Formats: sequence, C-alpha cells, structure tokens
Amino acid sequence: MVYTLEVPNTYGYVVLGAGVGSVICNIVLGGPVMKARKQLDVPLPNLYATPGVHKNADEFNRIQRSHQNYMEMLDSYIAMTLLGGLQHPIACAVGTVFYYIGAILYQKGYIDKSLDVDLARYKKGGALKWIGFFTSMYSTCALAYTMITAK
Repeated sequence: MVYTLEVPNTYGYVVLGAGVGSVICNIVLGGPVMKARKQLDVPLPNLYATPGVHKNADEFNRIQRSHQNYMEMLDSYIAMTLLGGLQHPIACAVGTVFYYIGAILYQKGYIDKSLDVDLARYKKGGALKWIGFFTSMYSTCALAYTMITAK
C-alpha cells in the first residue's frame, strides 16, 4: 500500500521556523558568547574556559554552556518539526516560536550569576522551549501513527 501525503500551504511557516528561525536564534545566542570571550579573555579555539587557568572560568562556561545546550538539541528539534509539521504545520510553527524564545530565556537564566546554576536556566522562562519541543515530538508521533495505520 502506498501512503500519499499532501504538503499543506501553511507548511511554509514550518520551513521558515526550522530554517531561518534556527539561524537567527543561533546568532542571538552566540552574541553573548563572543562578547564574553573578549571580556573574560577566553580565546578561540578553547570551547570552554579552564578553571585555574582562566580567571572567570565559571562565568564564561555558564554563557558557553547555554549556547551549547541549544546546539546539542537543534538537529533533533528541526527534524521533528519538519516531519510533524507535515500534519500539524500551525502547531509546529507556533511551537518553534516557543522553542526559540525558550532557548533565549534559558540562556538569560543560565547567565544570571545571582541564581543557583541548577535552577538558573528555568528561572527566567527557559522551560518554554520544552513546550515547542514536545509539540514537535507529539506532531511527529501523530504523523507516524497516521502513516502506519493508513489503509
């Protein structure tokens, strides 16, 4: 049996979010890292600052780690939103907005030195990214179920 899939007109929003949105968010999250490299004297190619070598290692590493977290999950997120968006394009497009705003707020919390590092990433709204993540995951599972059970 062949399953046919029609790409909805609103899928363009998913493509914009996954393609252009991911690059814009990456640039926004990379800005504080590059600024901190100069201010805290952590030159490239060092990904992280070394405690005992770099004076402000913890401060820099919190900034770098917040950006790295985004990069670690991005490929899975984009794959899920592109797939799930075939069946639920508006949900995935809106979820993408939540994901990127959440990633930026996650960084703001993680950078805040007045907060405990374990909770900092979620204190300023970083949990919003999980709304977008699970929206895309649900949409992808729904698409898979529809394809598997199609008659």
